Amino acid sequence: MAHHLFLPLIVPLVSAGVATIISGRRFWARVIAVAATLFNLGYSVWLLATIAATGRQVTQAGGWAAPFGITLMADGLSAIMLLLTALLTLATIMFSLATLDARQERFYYYPLLLLLMFGCSGAFLTGDLFNLYVWFEILLVASFGLITLGGSRAQLEGGLKYVALNLFGSLCFLVGAGLVYGVAGTLNMAHLAERLNAIQEPTLVTAVAGFFLIAFGSKAALAPLFFWLPTSYHTPSIAVTALFGGLLSKVGIYALYRVFGTVFQSELGRLAPLILAVAGVTMVVGVIGAMAQINVRRILAFHIVSQVGYMAMGLGLASVAGLTAGILFMAHNIVVKTALFLIGGAAEHLTGTGDLKQLGGMARREPFLAVLWLLASFALVGIPPLSGFFGKLGLIQAGVAQEQWLIVAVAAGVSLFTLFSMLKIWNEVFWKKAYSDMSRLPRAGAGLLAPAVILVAVSIAMGLGAAPALEYSAFAAEQVFDAAGLARDVCGANGCDAVELAVAR
Repeated sequence: MAHHLFLPLIVPLVSAGVATIISGRRFWARVIAVAATLFNLGYSVWLLATIAATGRQVTQAGGWAAPFGITLMADGLSAIMLLLTALLTLATIMFSLATLDARQERFYYYPLLLLLMFGCSGAFLTGDLFNLYVWFEILLVASFGLITLGGSRAQLEGGLKYVALNLFGSLCFLVGAGLVYGVAGTLNMAHLAERLNAIQEPTLVTAVAGFFLIAFGSKAALAPLFFWLPTSYHTPSIAVTALFGGLLSKVGIYALYRVFGTVFQSELGRLAPLILAVAGVTMVVGVIGAMAQINVRRILAFHIVSQVGYMAMGLGLASVAGLTAGILFMAHNIVVKTALFLIGGAAEHLTGTGDLKQLGGMARREPFLAVLWLLASFALVGIPPLSGFFGKLGLIQAGVAQEQWLIVAVAAGVSLFTLFSMLKIWNEVFWKKAYSDMSRLPRAGAGLLAPAVILVAVSIAMGLGAAPALEYSAFAAEQVFDAAGLARDVCGANGCDAVELAVAR
């Protein structure tokens, strides 16, 4: 039993509790948040290597054997997401140290960040659908607290929209969980994969799978359920927007990969045309929305919508090659999107505005910031040899191999519009002449630049080391589709049904 899987949950939860008690002492709250995040980062690196060497890690809470107890499990996909969650949280804390005022820090900022990391880690490690629902609700509570932390009218309005539209997804999730329990009699993912493959009522199972597609599609901001994202992501502090932009919608994508790759594997082929259609519409709607905006954070928020369309395409191709490319693209996008929010946020922090019409001249004032922006935006577009190129190339190659010409054409076309909108920000923020005297503005210090430097460096490393990154993504994709192997690892050599029959006797 891999009891160490409890550590990435216990450490941030206990740290959040201690940070809450001493929230008035900013220095120690910062130390606790950094220490807990560094622990999860180091643990994730170790877990990534351990899974590559020995395979899937599984443990049961409370000593109850699966499928009766609460299962925690980690495979290649879980390890990638845990690692990126810790990396993004660390970058967010570093940026917060340079930009947040004392009032926000004292108002339970670090406890909420740790609670968010706790919720994400739980969602990536859980082995049953009910607990996945619980982790989503913990995420919702933590993210609502972070959005409304400043207490401004815009933040409260954005927070309410965020919660209201996410509750719709939660309701669909709860209904789907109830229906699937009624159909299969279990919520353990390994057991469900066994049971659903044997049920002879495909229409009923397809209808149940539809609820999960709506629920996770809403969490991932897929069209037409993406409205909560661009209406709420521009209101919190810049550091929080960067963390949300990189991570939150990807938890929904992770759930889609996990549930449709493993639990509803038999339904994936039936729903694949619908998923591809949704992916294409999401790409187009997101990039058109981005081109229509004149605020840096709003443009980047609409780009999130466009980019999750590529990730949905990886699932809709319903193949190991498609999911491999989807996982690689998602990992790259989490890093690069956060870097772009931090770079754009640094410009906003220095000038006091994110409005393109009021910005300009930043390339002369902050040339290093401009170079970081160019590298990150080229990676987002997919220009070789940066990280975005290999994930996007893998998606297009998988689409061509499966003769999905329409989604391939949409993916290639949207890349050109993405380049156009990123160049729009470059021209307005960095290249054109400034409207005002910029000599009076503060300079970007190391604290403001360091988080973006780290993330851009990770993105470049992913591009230069594309071969091992692609190899691990393929390993993770094969594990996601390996439902029989999951049943063996979770319930034993004979699977979950055999355990249940033995207990019944």
